Amino acid sequence: MGNWIEVFLEACQAELAAADNTILAYAQDLRDFEAFAGGQNHTLATADKALIQAYLVSQDQAGLARATRARRLSAIRQLYRFAYEEGWRSDNPAAQIKGPKKAKSLPKTLSEQEVKQLLLEAAKFGSTPAEQARNGCLMQLLYATGMRVTELVSLPINAARGNPDMVLVAGKGGKERLVPLSPPARAALASWLEIWDENAEIGRKSGKPASKFLFPSPSQQGHMTRIWFYTLIKRLAYEAELPPENVTPHVLRHAFASHLLAHGADLRVIQTLLGHANITTTEIYTHVLDEKLKSLVLTLHPLAKG
Repeated sequence: MGNWIEVFLEACQAELAAADNTILAYAQDLRDFEAFAGGQNHTLATADKALIQAYLVSQDQAGLARATRARRLSAIRQLYRFAYEEGWRSDNPAAQIKGPKKAKSLPKTLSEQEVKQLLLEAAKFGSTPAEQARNGCLMQLLYATGMRVTELVSLPINAARGNPDMVLVAGKGGKERLVPLSPPARAALASWLEIWDENAEIGRKSGKPASKFLFPSPSQQGHMTRIWFYTLIKRLAYEAELPPENVTPHVLRHAFASHLLAHGADLRVIQTLLGHANITTTEIYTHVLDEKLKSLVLTLHPLAKG
């Protein structure tokens, strides 16, 4: 019981195979709550329902987004559920607290033409042919698969071997899924693999072991980081004459799903490709169908003419 948060996080990592980013988010959220409790002369062991509610009110007054407040409440709930199961507490003070309702908003996306501009810029962006091939491969894979940025930059080299028609992606919670590759993505991957192998051979001759990642880097993780890729995509947006604030890795994920749905893909298929655990998460993309139906009515209905 010396440090509830550390023990809880270790359990999440060991038993639930929670992703590193999830663990970091839980740690930040729970330590923020612990600091608030300390300011009110409480500890995690003595916090009650009123204190947790006061914390949520303070978060609202500080201007935190609904999604952030909901995530923090979820982390607190899980911590106290764990504490109850471990016998540290006889109750879960957060169990009956309702979180803020999620605001309904449409996902930001890009048109097919805007994505095409980004892909063209990526293939020629970089100071060397190797950088250009890598950047082109990254963007082609992102748009072809709809991967999360962490899934993309941490792809193992073995997933790309043998000119694959599909790539095995390790998603949240260690769940794996197969995602098919488009012909342009396969071509970009093959070009990058040639350079990857050349660089790996040079490294072996100097006694350096080959990386296990498709996109290696000297970072602590051994692969390109999310921050690095985020910066890259902003620079590509600028080169493609698109507003950088409208272009992020997740927007490309939205574009992948929206464009598939617009061309007739089944919502369940898109759910599988995106790695969504619940179909309700995927349903945000039905706005594409709404726009399509509206367009059909306005152009084809006899009373809409003239």
